[in-house]
Amino acid sequence: MIFEADIIYGWFMNRSKPGSPKARSLAAELRKLRQDADVGVRELARRIGTSHGWVTRTESGSRSISVADVTSILAALEISSEDRERLVDMAREADQPDWLRPGIPGVREELVTLIEYERTATHFVEAAPLLIPGILQTADYARAIMSGLPAGEREAKVGMRAARRDVLTKVQAPVFEAFILEHVLRDSVCDASAHADQLRHLLKMAELPNVSIRALPKNLGWTHLHSGHFIHFEFGDAAPIVHLETLGSGVFLSSPGAISNYTDAMGSLRQAAMTEQETAEFITSIMERLEEST
Repeated sequence: MIFEADIIYGWFMNRSKPGSPKARSLAAELRKLRQDADVGVRELARRIGTSHGWVTRTESGSRSISVADVTSILAALEISSEDRERLVDMAREADQPDWLRPGIPGVREELVTLIEYERTATHFVEAAPLLIPGILQTADYARAIMSGLPAGEREAKVGMRAARRDVLTKVQAPVFEAFILEHVLRDSVCDASAHADQLRHLLKMAELPNVSIRALPKNLGWTHLHSGHFIHFEFGDAAPIVHLETLGSGVFLSSPGAISNYTDAMGSLRQAAMTEQETAEFITSIMERLEEST
C-alpha cells in the first residue's frame, strides 16, 4: 500500500549522511542551541578552532556531522549533559534513511524539524484528511485541537505554529499546496465564531500567489487522502522528504521507493480535487452560513 512505510534501521554509524532527515534535524538543533546561547557563527568557529564556513555548513545539514563534531560544538557552547547525550545519540543514528521518533512529539524535536524543512523547502504539499494544515491554522483553531495539553506546552506549540506561517510570505517563499477533505472545512472543532475566522484566514492565505488550497468533495469515494496525513517536501539541493504524523510518533521518509509512492499519490489528488476557485467558493458558502448563525 502507498502509505505503509517500510522503516529501515541501518547500521549505526559515527557519521551522518548529508541531507538525510536526521542530519537536517540535528543541524537545526545545533543551530538553535547556538542561537539560544547568543553565540555568533564566527565566535563558535573561534572556540572550536575551525572556519565559520564549517559551522555554516554544519548547521545547514549540507555536510556530514560526526559524533566528534557534535561533542566539540556542545563543549564550546557549554551545553548540559542531558542535551549532550541526546544529540550525540542523534549523530550516531543519523545515517538511517527513514526514521521514527517514539513518544508524543515535543516542541524541541518534531516542530523544530518541521520548521526547518518548511524554511528550506522550495515546494511542499500537505494532505489533510482530519484537520486544517498546521501552517494554515489560526491561534484559536490550534488551541481548540490542543485543549488536552498543559497550558504552557499548548501555548508554546500555538506560538510556534503561528510563526510557521511567516515562511509563506517571506522573500522567495516556497510553493505550498494543501489538499483538504471537504468535511474538515465543514465540521467544526471549535466554536462557530472561531471556525468562521479560520475559514476567513484560509481565503486570505489562498490569495497568495505561492499558496494553493484545494478541497476534495465527499462524493468521490476513497482517495489517497483517506489513507492518512502527510507532508511532501522538495528542496533545491537535496532529495525530497515525506513526513507522516500519527498519534504517538512522527515518521520521516527519504528512501526513493517511499518518495515515489507519495509523488504518485499527489498526482492523483491534483486530478481529484476541486479547483482553487471552486474551493474558495465552497469555503465562502460555509463561512457565510456560520456568520448568519452567530
